[in-house]
Amino acid sequence: MHSRGGVESLVGEITAILPAYNEEISIGSIVLRTLKYADRVIVIDDGSLDRTAEVAALAGAQVLRHKVNLGKGAALKTGFSSLNGDAVIVTIDTDGQHDPADIPRLVNPILQGEADMVNGSRYLNGNKRDTPAYRRIGQRVLDVATNIGSGLSITDTQSGFRAFAGRTKGIFRFNQKGLAIESEMLADAAAAGLRILEVEIGVRYDVNGSSENPVAHGVRVLVNVLKDMQLRKPLICFTVPGSLMAGAGILMALEFLRSFVHGGGMQYGPTMIMILLTLFGSFMALTGIILHILSRVMHEFKRELIAQGGLRREGKA
Repeated sequence: MHSRGGVESLVGEITAILPAYNEEISIGSIVLRTLKYADRVIVIDDGSLDRTAEVAALAGAQVLRHKVNLGKGAALKTGFSSLNGDAVIVTIDTDGQHDPADIPRLVNPILQGEADMVNGSRYLNGNKRDTPAYRRIGQRVLDVATNIGSGLSITDTQSGFRAFAGRTKGIFRFNQKGLAIESEMLADAAAAGLRILEVEIGVRYDVNGSSENPVAHGVRVLVNVLKDMQLRKPLICFTVPGSLMAGAGILMALEFLRSFVHGGGMQYGPTMIMILLTLFGSFMALTGIILHILSRVMHEFKRELIAQGGLRREGKA
């Protein structure tokens, strides 16, 4: 057992993964401060046009480079793929908003065997007063959508400051290449049955953060979360609306039958609507049930892989 920056390592090493795009101003300081709390720092230079890679290497980081900008999700995928699964993984943004001194808070629950994933939250104990109002409103919308899609109750779903047990690295899909990766990773973690904890972290908004328009970013993330929800929560996306449609069709049929018994006639338009509602609604409901069964099977398979990985790790120890 050894310690670094107040962190006692029970097993393995701590590896920090830092996705970076045109961050030459802040990257050197972030790497140096992160090295106080991690054994290794890997910077993923995501097609930067400045000296990000050079500065990161001079500061002591291992640098992996993308020739072109592929997005944060792709950068994290490259970083995770470079690891052997034995390390505790920390992800941290490189724009200077996160404080590497919070790393011990994130990794300790994993090192103590209390969690598989730890989410750094800016809002665990309520809203931060220094959070711009427009940011928090958008974040709340994304929090609600992500939590519904994943079945979790996370207070800061868009946090890029997280820690993971190394054995979990294989459960993440990394389908989302951009900033929607934060929501996707939570959904993957929930689907695999990981033990997820949140710890409070600090944040700075007086530094130059993302250059992307926050409204456009929020809309894109929300659209991707809703798309992903179709596979994650098929009962909500298909079975519930399908059942409502089929139910409406059945109620129309009963009303038509009542009218017919009392001497009324059948009208072509309403009758076709009734048939379409009943058939299409029933098809949607059945589709949701089938997708739900398939998703459960996939989730159980992933859980078995995680459990087997943990057993192999314990056997090596």
